[in-house]
Amino acid sequence: MYAVVDIETTGGFASGNRITELCIQVYDGVSVVRTFETLINPGQEIPAYIEALTGISNDMVADAPLFEEVAAEVFDLLQDNVFVAHNVNFDFSFIRHELSLSGFELQCKKLCTVRLSRKLLPGHPSYSLGKLCNTLGIEISNRHRAGGDAAATVTLLEQLLKADTEGFILKSLSKGSKEQVLPPHLPKSEIDKVPQCPGVYYFKDQKGKVIYIGKAKDLKKRICSHFSGNNPGKQRQNFLKDIYSLDFEICGTELMAFVLEAVEIRRLWPEHNRALKKFQQKYALYAFENQKGYIRLGIDKYKNHPQPLYSFDTLLEGHNLLRMLIKEHLLCEKLCCIQKNRVACTSHEEGGCSGACVGKESAASYNVRVKFAMQQLKEMLPSFALIDKGRNEEEQSCMLIEHGRFYGMGYVAEVGRASELKSALTVYPSNDYIMHLVLSHAAQFPHKKIAI
Repeated sequence: MYAVVDIETTGGFASGNRITELCIQVYDGVSVVRTFETLINPGQEIPAYIEALTGISNDMVADAPLFEEVAAEVFDLLQDNVFVAHNVNFDFSFIRHELSLSGFELQCKKLCTVRLSRKLLPGHPSYSLGKLCNTLGIEISNRHRAGGDAAATVTLLEQLLKADTEGFILKSLSKGSKEQVLPPHLPKSEIDKVPQCPGVYYFKDQKGKVIYIGKAKDLKKRICSHFSGNNPGKQRQNFLKDIYSLDFEICGTELMAFVLEAVEIRRLWPEHNRALKKFQQKYALYAFENQKGYIRLGIDKYKNHPQPLYSFDTLLEGHNLLRMLIKEHLLCEKLCCIQKNRVACTSHEEGGCSGACVGKESAASYNVRVKFAMQQLKEMLPSFALIDKGRNEEEQSCMLIEHGRFYGMGYVAEVGRASELKSALTVYPSNDYIMHLVLSHAAQFPHKKIAI
């Protein structure tokens, strides 16, 4: 038996809205054997634009039953039948959510007439219920009302059953099939082509625009996980509705997928991606020239401009490094912002500073030592290649860090000099998030590092 369902609601997602009208028509493959139809008091105001669309007003539902009053009957009609609707996951999310609030846990098979129509009745310009029915000559007596739309969906289901000469519907209902959990507009053939390996995937809308980017250790498993469950939230419902196709790029390792995802999100800024969590060092060492021409070093909270010389997780780490530079290059603690509110730094009194803080040493002379310190700092920045498995046995993946910045990544047959590696790699922008990923991985797996 098929339980063909249509609902009208106060809004587009179940967790924040309620049902205003419900119709269930039980169809045995030949005729409708039972119909249940009622207005529902949603317990909240019906927005004006919803009233304009459906014609259902607050006055009309004022004396209608609450959903909890009809929940038992609705559950009995659905539980042992196949739940059928046009864009089934929308209706199912509302019904299941409402039933759960009334103490019922709905578990039943589903069929989506949007997906079935795309498969069995291909080539139509639109698969919205109104336009598809108009093309197929199916009359809808009361559009945007539960009873009228449910009756039209029954007629559409009848045509789909006749068109299904190869048993596609029966296969869709089999336990192992993922057909009916997929978004209404995403063909299953798109999922079938996805491999089980690391990579980055792209969900696209009707116009081919990327609306979501994700990364995975197992592309197929991760992509399918987006469609499992019945989250009634607004974000997920809109997300599923917008997916029409997908693309993917295979990566040699999960780390490469992490990096590529970060790069691609910043390049495309897809609307359904929540902002990529920004990893950012908390403190950094900067150089600046004061009005007297002295180059000063100082630690401040991290910011991209000006370009920091070095970055740190903790203030203590930064101060330890700065004090090391001061000691080795006889720099002035006052000009390095270590000491404040003094005319001369203590190092000058002890003979460790030549008096730049009190004007006894010229800016030109002092700046020579500062530049040597900055050069030492640059040489301290790591340069190495991170070598790992490739996309196949004939190649290796390579990620290159050069002077503390991420240069790029790609695939090589063998590891050579840095200049040779560069020609085989794709250059990507470096940022602290990517550097943190690569450096953390290198620290965890030091045997993958090759000094450059």
